[in-house]
Amino acid sequence: METELMPAGIRILIVDDHPVVREGLSSMLGRREELSLVAAVPDGNQAIACVERSVVDVAIVDLRMPGISGVESIRTLRRVSPVTKVIVLTSFEFDEEIYQAVDAGASGYLLKDMDSEMIVQGIHDVHDGKLCFPHRIMQRLAERNRRAELSPREKEILELVARGFTNKEIASALHLSKFTVRNHVNSVTAKLQVSDRTEAAFFAIQTGIVMMPR
Repeated sequence: METELMPAGIRILIVDDHPVVREGLSSMLGRREELSLVAAVPDGNQAIACVERSVVDVAIVDLRMPGISGVESIRTLRRVSPVTKVIVLTSFEFDEEIYQAVDAGASGYLLKDMDSEMIVQGIHDVHDGKLCFPHRIMQRLAERNRRAELSPREKEILELVARGFTNKEIASALHLSKFTVRNHVNSVTAKLQVSDRTEAAFFAIQTGIVMMPR
């Protein structure tokens, strides 16, 4: 009976439809003694087949691929092999793609123009159970989460605060008591982690929670 030898080190899967990228990453990561390349494949379907038959610690996935999308590939990889952590490695930095990738289960988001040491460090961090996102992306994710926590009523009140309404004027416009409005404003400032209504209004306008008329 033949026994399959498991590769030593962190077992890596590369998923990218560009041959040059696959070859470049394979060459770069293959020189690291602590990393072991399981496979380099061009699409999500082959990636899913790979984790079904082999143990993969970290999958490095491009978001823009033909056929099954990068986001759907991540979601399926995480479902089929929960032990496999995923790092997105892409040339693009669009907010909605970042949010979708994180929602699908990505633990890291790196750009292809980063140097090799940053990519390798990201692999180690994610393998160790940490998140790996550039600081600017972490800030945008945090802002997104803070926006998502607001209820529809709180967003409605925040918009009026940003337009300069007082609590009394908001209460009149929305047919609420002043005490109810005050409680909502306090809840908004707490959720947005700001000190007062002025800072809440500024944050709302800067991050797009509230779209002010031109």
